[in-house]
Amino acid sequence: MQGVTTRRILGIDPGLRVTGFGMIVADRGRLHYVTSGCIRNTSGELPLRLATILRDLGSVIVAHHPTEVVVEKVFVNANPQSTLMLGQARGAAISAAVLAELPVIEYTALQVKQAVVGHGKAAKEQVQEMVRRLLVLPAVPSTDAADALACAICHAHGGEGLGALLRNGRRVRRGRVL
Repeated sequence: MQGVTTRRILGIDPGLRVTGFGMIVADRGRLHYVTSGCIRNTSGELPLRLATILRDLGSVIVAHHPTEVVVEKVFVNANPQSTLMLGQARGAAISAAVLAELPVIEYTALQVKQAVVGHGKAAKEQVQEMVRRLLVLPAVPSTDAADALACAICHAHGGEGLGALLRNGRRVRRGRVL
């Protein structure tokens, strides 16, 4: 990836019921919207839901040729069972990227909100509005698509500093380049 100025970043906000995806192009500090949407999974057993996420994200990857994939990290919530289920949806999303031999980068929701809105406790509506403004969209995207686009924006912004070092094979530990 060294010397590449144009990056095609696919952001994914995984979920068993709704998985959001959003793709942007980052070119010399400018962000350009490509596509976004949701994979809806409202019925069926868990294996079928996971297969739908894997298959549909695979189709998005084939159609839009990302160079990097960003997935939101799972946080532990009050219900451990929900956390485990969400982890499986993340696994399906990550598998789609890995099968396409794409690098996968992960950020927490706090990191994404900090990068896009300016503070980690931002409301969903604030994220939607900032994504609309940053990508000059005619309307606010759905919450799941906005979260996925926000992941991609977060990586595009972070990819200039430590993210660029990581892409070039460097390791970073506690703020030091190894």
